[in-house]
Formats: sequence, structure tokens, C-alpha cells
Amino acid sequence: MLVADADTSELMQINALLEARYEVKLANGGAQALRMLEQQPDVLLLAAAMPEPDGLQLCARVCADPATAALPVLVLCTDAAQRSAALQAGAADTLDLPLDPDSLQQRVATQLELAQARRLLAERALQLETLVAARTEELSRMRDATILALANLAESRNHDTVNHLRRTQHYVVALARHLQQHPRFARELDEDTIGLLFRAAPLHDIGQVGVPDAILLKPGALTPEEFAQMKMHTVYGRDAIREVESCMGGSNAFLRHAADIAYSHQEKWDGSGYPQGLAGEAIPLSARLMAVADVYDALVSRRIYRPAFTHETAVEMVRQGRGEHFDPDIVDAMLAIEETFMQIAAQYRDPE
Repeated sequence: MLVADADTSELMQINALLEARYEVKLANGGAQALRMLEQQPDVLLLAAAMPEPDGLQLCARVCADPATAALPVLVLCTDAAQRSAALQAGAADTLDLPLDPDSLQQRVATQLELAQARRLLAERALQLETLVAARTEELSRMRDATILALANLAESRNHDTVNHLRRTQHYVVALARHLQQHPRFARELDEDTIGLLFRAAPLHDIGQVGVPDAILLKPGALTPEEFAQMKMHTVYGRDAIREVESCMGGSNAFLRHAADIAYSHQEKWDGSGYPQGLAGEAIPLSARLMAVADVYDALVSRRIYRPAFTHETAVEMVRQGRGEHFDPDIVDAMLAIEETFMQIAAQYRDPE
């Protein structure tokens, strides 16, 4: 413990009373005590009356500094005014002068026990936080794996696009990160939202499980009746996610993004898309991002009925859809980061 007092006789008396039980460091004033705080004492005992900084000033400074705020401070006082000022400054306790040896021993012991208890609680809290964080991370990985597994199950019927989900979720994140500084999108695209978009993106076509193989895998053009059935995959996907919400007794941000993406990623900026014919910003942002990512990936991927387009051709086709099919600013973002799109496509390319 650190004891600071300008009165040498009091300093020696305190040292004699405490040195048998504690390692005592002595300071002959506030300035020296302030320097000795670097030794990280367990308890600080100050005389209120000392040269500047006096005990009350030093107590207030120690208690206000986050680095030393947990250090218990006891202040030696000569009157009620000093006791009140010491407690207002943040002192853990006060002792009256002249000193009562038993009171000094008891109060120092109490503060040390409390300090030890606080350290133990802090250590236990840190251990608990670490365990909770590890468990949360484990559950997060399990959740993400489950989402991807379910989405892959829906996509597995289309054997030509096995890595479509991974590519599109990375395209969406790349677009979102580029648009974080854009005034239209900055408020919506915080880091938490981008993380949710990454997790929700693979569910965009989960509703395809409700589309018959004869339609989903048809090598030629669909008839109007077949296309009407194909369009229902957006409704099936939204309804599947709503069923999850119903089972949970409520929704959350992840499920809302997932439902928006599944239901609205086929909407078009000019209102000519489906299933609702939404236009412009009435289309959820998550779905607008997904639309660009999904179409680009469809163009650069091989299909039953055609070979893959080159990156350059795909980019040009997306550019031509600017302001009609796609949100113009999102297309501009894709054009600005097309090298990133090429890298993602290469990293997660489908097997030959």
C-alpha cells in the first residue's frame, strides 16, 4: 500500500502500524505520491492536508482517471468538512486524526478485501465473457453453416452453378462496402447490416425448391404459363422465411433482410419486375444489391441452354440495365469495383 503524508511523525506512525502485515511505500507529499502510483499499489492512504496536490485533490484525480479509478483511497481527515470533501472526491473511506490504531487496521483490511473481491469478480466476469463469446461464435458458425446448407440444397438441383451462392454473397458485400460512403446508402449500410446481408444473400433463391424440375431445368425458353410458375419462387422463399418468423414468435433484422432478398430480388428499378412490380427505392436496398450480384453471376456462369458470357460482356449488359433493371448508383459501384468481381468469380469458380 502507498501512504502519503507531509507530517513525518504521522507517516512513521502509520508505517509502524502497518508494516508487519503489508508492504508499505511512503511518500512525503502529493507530488511524490503521484509519481509512485506507477508502482500500482492495492490501497492508497492520503492525508487531506498536504502540499499541492493536497490529499483531496489527489484523491479526486485518482478517482477520475480510468487507469486508477478502481484503486481504493482512504483519506486522513481532521474535521467533518474534510470528511465530506473526501467522500465527494471519491474516497472509499475516511479516518479521523489523531489515528486510532485499531480503526486503521480494520479499515485498511476491509478495503483490501473489497479490492481483492472486485478483482476476483472482474476476472470471473472476463472468463464468463470469453466463454460466452466463444459459445456465441460457435453458434454463429453453426447458424451460417445451416443457412448455407439449406440454400445449397435448393441450388443443388441446378448442377451448373454450384458456387453461385458463395459468389453472390461476396458480390453483395463488395457492393455494400463500396457504397458505405455514398450519401444515399451510408445510413443503411453499417457494418452490422453488411454482416447480415452476407448471411442472408444465400437465401435469395431458396424458393426454387417449390418450382418443378421440368421448369427449373428446362433447356429452352419458358412458356408464359411456365414463367408464371417460375416467378413464384420469390413468393415461396418469402413464405418459407415468414414461417420461420412465425415459429420464433417474431422477426429479427436477419430474417427481415432474408425475406426482402428472397421476395424482391427480381424487382426492377423501372417497375417492370416481379412479383410486386415495385420501382425505384420502393425496392428494398438488400434486394437491389442482390439483383446486380445475381444477374452478373448468372451471365458469367454456364447454363444448360448457353455457355458463360465473358466478364466484359456481362459488365456491359449490366451497364445497359442501369436505370431500367438496376439502381443506377449500384451499377456505378459495380463498374468501380469490377476487378473485385473478377477476383470473386475466379476464387469461387464452378468446377469444369
